[in-house]
Amino acid sequence: MELFKTLNTVALENTYYLVNEQAALVIDPGSNGEEILATLQKINKPVAAILLTHTHYDHIMSLDLVREKYNHPPVYVSEKEASWLTSPKDNLSGLPRHDDMEDVVAAPADFYFHYEKEYTISGFQFKVVETPGHSWGGVSFIFQEAEMVFSGDALFRETIGRTDLPTSNYDELIAGIRKNLFSLPNYYRVFPGHGKETTIAHEKNFNPFFNDHD
Repeated sequence: MELFKTLNTVALENTYYLVNEQAALVIDPGSNGEEILATLQKINKPVAAILLTHTHYDHIMSLDLVREKYNHPPVYVSEKEASWLTSPKDNLSGLPRHDDMEDVVAAPADFYFHYEKEYTISGFQFKVVETPGHSWGGVSFIFQEAEMVFSGDALFRETIGRTDLPTSNYDELIAGIRKNLFSLPNYYRVFPGHGKETTIAHEKNFNPFFNDHD
């Protein structure tokens, strides 16, 4: 399996592409729509699915663009945030501080995540775990064979996601990371929604929000 990334202009959000012999998965298609389409054209594989770690605007800005260009691949989302796709207020694009940008509205998702289920989509095997706290439906994707986790806006390199937003909860965020991410092997690579990649071991040892070195 190969991994590619687009660093998007808005909020420096990371869009990820996982590629195998059959197809590609897209995680969190952000603001740079033309660059995302150009990357998918170079990959030259069908898009098997689009996975959303959560539905804040910066993670969904090119969602419908990818769907329209790639024969409407199924979109997977947390049921708790499914309605945010169509609500600028809830996905935060409609807040007064974002008056300089258009409201972000996307079509509804196709499927809600089932937690702890082992997903198999076009040869990709992964499971979805709940990591709420930045937003109440935040999830992470664990690819065990590849020894990777995509943590959305829960866990970043040496920090964690913001907890000053609607539906945020600091205690839930810390608890979800401890339970569902820090229980992974130390050598797992972590690919966050913003910033550089890291590892589980690095965050256990150097993330100031977890200073007891679980």
